[in-house]
Amino acid sequence: MKHERETLEKVIQARQQAVQVTAKEGASVRDIIQAENFLTQTLRSLFALTENYPDLKANQNMMQLMEELTNTENKISFARQHYNDCVTLYNTALQSIPTNIVAGMAGFTPKELFEIEDPAERENVKVQF
Repeated sequence: MKHERETLEKVIQARQQAVQVTAKEGASVRDIIQAENFLTQTLRSLFALTENYPDLKANQNMMQLMEELTNTENKISFARQHYNDCVTLYNTALQSIPTNIVAGMAGFTPKELFEIEDPAERENVKVQF
């Protein structure tokens, strides 16, 4: 039971960290990436834990929790894609005429895309009941 409780506490902590970093004004993209990657890793351990306990998988509350966690991951994925789309448009505008002239005088610089560097983190979380 101790391991199970620690896993759930880590998920809660990771979620709180991700929310705090995202809400923090001036947070860098790197900090947000790290917080969300930590959340994804802890969610994977929670999913793996539930697969070991058939009673948990059949429980209505657990099923609802798993659905909510899946929705959360989907929202994170959509937000990452939206951010990358916006950054790509911004970076393209910095290189296009006449905006590149104004951007150069105003000191605008290209922004970094939100990318996951670890290939294992790119894999979708597998939920099996």
